[in-house]
Amino acid sequence: MPKHNSIALVAFIFAILSAIYVKQFIAPQWVEQSYVYDVSTNNNAVSSYIYKGQKVIIEQVVDYQSSPLNQSNLSNLSNSANSPALEQQWVRDEKQQLKLLKPAFHFGFWSLLPAFITIALCLLTREPLTALLGGVVVGAIMLGRYDLTDKVIIPNLAKEGTAALLLLYLWLLGGLLGIWSKTGAAQAFANFMTKHFVKGKKSAKLVSWLLGILFFQGGTMSTVLVGTTVRPLADQANVSHEEMSYIVDSTASPIASILAFNAWPAYVQALIFIPGVSFLATEADRISFFFQSIPFSFYSMFAVAGTLLLSLNITTFSGKRIRAAKLRAEKTHQLDAPGAKPLSAKELQSTDIPDGYKPHVLEFILPLVTLTTIAIGSFVMLGSPKINWAFGAALVLSAVIALIKGMSLNHVVDGFGNGLKGVVFASVILMLAVIIGSISKETGGGLFLVSLLGEQLPFWILPVILQLMTMIIAFSTGTSWGTYAIAFPLAMPLAWAICQSQGVADPELFMMLCFASVLNGSVFGDQCSPISDTTILSAMTTGCDLMDHVKSQLVPATLAASLAGVLWTLTAYFFA
Repeated sequence: MPKHNSIALVAFIFAILSAIYVKQFIAPQWVEQSYVYDVSTNNNAVSSYIYKGQKVIIEQVVDYQSSPLNQSNLSNLSNSANSPALEQQWVRDEKQQLKLLKPAFHFGFWSLLPAFITIALCLLTREPLTALLGGVVVGAIMLGRYDLTDKVIIPNLAKEGTAALLLLYLWLLGGLLGIWSKTGAAQAFANFMTKHFVKGKKSAKLVSWLLGILFFQGGTMSTVLVGTTVRPLADQANVSHEEMSYIVDSTASPIASILAFNAWPAYVQALIFIPGVSFLATEADRISFFFQSIPFSFYSMFAVAGTLLLSLNITTFSGKRIRAAKLRAEKTHQLDAPGAKPLSAKELQSTDIPDGYKPHVLEFILPLVTLTTIAIGSFVMLGSPKINWAFGAALVLSAVIALIKGMSLNHVVDGFGNGLKGVVFASVILMLAVIIGSISKETGGGLFLVSLLGEQLPFWILPVILQLMTMIIAFSTGTSWGTYAIAFPLAMPLAWAICQSQGVADPELFMMLCFASVLNGSVFGDQCSPISDTTILSAMTTGCDLMDHVKSQLVPATLAASLAGVLWTLTAYFFA
């Protein structure tokens, strides 16, 4: 057995024993989580608030002191094996302010164990499937869920978000890629772009960068759309997969937080209401605050600028791994490192066009335009992009075009099936990544990290502390939006309290810096985490080995984050 595998086995056994120890001897520390919303009351004394564009009625309110979910009552539970009787409850505090209380718990530093062992095993074995499964097992033991299938995997698969992910990336994306492979549409697009626009590696990377900017919806949609589009032309231009996966990943969420004409402001604004703060008073104020803080999204700016420099073949800030990958592709025409295990299967790496069928570039462009139009149009009309509709319509259109052009139904179905086979391995990894993210959140890793903060910090160091905290939380859970739900309701009131207690000269500027550091720190952690869906999909759609992608982008991303942290600190010190 190779040495690194032996180390991984020892680490996994230690993690299992530690999880058993936590379950048997470490009592969960229950923590009160209070959420303050912009509540309005009508003439009939009915209170409500707006969340994700929907009006939510507050039906029953109790006094804070009598709630079983206040911190004093939850602290009593920390010394017992009992759990709170309620999952949430609306209360009215001594200032007659309405709050939503929810109980949560953590196991101290042990809460980080599932994420830590997952990432450690990923780095040691370069095998994400077993690493993720190992993290799931450790987390399940800590939570006392020994039946992995019925208590862990199936309940997570039954969640709407997980089911939608698998539907999109297994059926719709896989089927679309398979049909494009069967019809030769992707290769026809690559030939067209190479003939008219792409004249070499630099122009191939620039086209990829520009597409990443244009598809500024962020997250998985941008990653899949850009990665799927640029893969054939980049391969033909002999661009390494490490470079492409970095460009695709680093122009997804970072650009979405700068060109924020998407779902991000509407989601985030509901998490940052603070009573008595005039510039966060209404939904419109909070969305305006989001856009006003964009000039302080330093990490996102540096991340996008870094990919532009790489696209221009300026690799000074790209790190040794990306420089080596670029040199390897130029000298040996090997797009992957020796021993790499690309997430994209062989079924999607070559074309299998039936005899007599002539591919046309419109077979790629028309479905892509349909996909983009439906995604953006549904966002404009309905407030959220209907990604499944978009990919479903593109899949059906691709199949119909192939049938109209004379391809037999058997060949179309064969292409669809090959597409499913081509992404099934990546889909399993994606499913396990979602589960380990859910387990990490449930064991309270993020809560524990946030609990380390206190109001005695010098105000000018708070932005970089929040950045580091959210980087770790998002890296450990693999989600930026999940980190927002944990961090913003705690970080923003903390920032305001420090603002008031330390007499900050420009409170609004200081709050913008803290807001931007949470927003950007979460983006960094999500982007660099091997258990993040966008990281996995960036590797999958560009045909890169997952751990090669993670390791190669970590250096330029860390450099961008370091520069951002310095700027937040200096801005807070000299101008806030």
